[in-house]
Order: sequence, then structure tokens, then C-alpha cells
Amino acid sequence: MNDFLKNIFRIALFILIQVYVLNKIHLHRFIIPYLYYLPILWLSFSIPRAGLLFIGFVTGLTLDYFMMTPGLHAAACVLIAFVRPFVIGILTPKDSSEFNYREPSPRAMQWTPYVIYVFILTLLHHGYLVFLEWLSFGSFLGFIIKVAGTTAISMLLIITVELLFPRKLRFRTNTAA
Repeated sequence: MNDFLKNIFRIALFILIQVYVLNKIHLHRFIIPYLYYLPILWLSFSIPRAGLLFIGFVTGLTLDYFMMTPGLHAAACVLIAFVRPFVIGILTPKDSSEFNYREPSPRAMQWTPYVIYVFILTLLHHGYLVFLEWLSFGSFLGFIIKVAGTTAISMLLIITVELLFPRKLRFRTNTAA
């Protein structure tokens, strides 16, 4: 399947899961499971930054439409789309002969760097999202608890998805694809 169509399908699927399943789950007022941003983390390493920011914006804006939030998710998704190349640059080997995969996955990056990559971007996403909500109301302790709880449940969901639905390793090639 074409990468473009595959990514559109992933984003649509995860937004539908978020809207119709995860938003209906009320674990606690501090714990909100978010999984819709995972396709942004799964995008190819070679995607240009402008494309990455656009995909993040459209993904977040689509969820904002369903949740009736004025740009909160769009802002958080654009932030993680902006920071993603820096985090990948820190966690991947500098020698290109050691690292020739097309997209982040536990099998491509190994589990520890992948979990660190996902944790940093999840914490950043949830921290920024909760911060934007917290500006309207709330206490600082509530802010910290909500970020920690939401990040923990989201990390649990992401690791579960990675274990239940492993993606095929895709290698970079020297030919234009």
C-alpha cells in the first residue's frame, strides 16, 4: 500500500478509536487515555518537516472538530511534530550503515530507545495539552497529577498496541520510491 494512503488510513482509524472508544472511557477525572497522535510518531524518518507539521496540524484539528475544542489538540500535535526530528536525531545512531529503517518502531530502534522516544513525545504532548486546559482553571497539583496519569495510561496503551500489532520492518533503499 502506498505510504500516503497507509498514513491517512492510520490517522483516520486512530481518530475514530479516540472519538468513539477512548473518549467514552472515564477512568478518573485525572486520567484521560489519548492514542490519536500515535500515527504522527509512526511517520517515516524521511518526511520533510513542513509535511510533518502539516500532518500534525490536520490530525489535531480533526480531533478538535470532534471534541469541540478550539485548537488544543492541533497545538499539541504541531508541537510534537516539530520536536520529533530532534528526539529521533538524539536517539538514533549517527552511522547510517547501522540504521537503515524507514520508520520508528520497537524492532527498528530497539525497545529502550523507542520507549524513550514515545515517552518524551507523549509527555510533551500531554503536558502541553493539559497546560492549555489548565490556563482556564485548576491547581498546579491537579496539573501535575493529570499529566502523569494521562501519560501513564497513554504509554500503557501505546506499548499494548505495539505488542499486539507489530509493524513490518521497512528498510531504506538507495532507489527512489
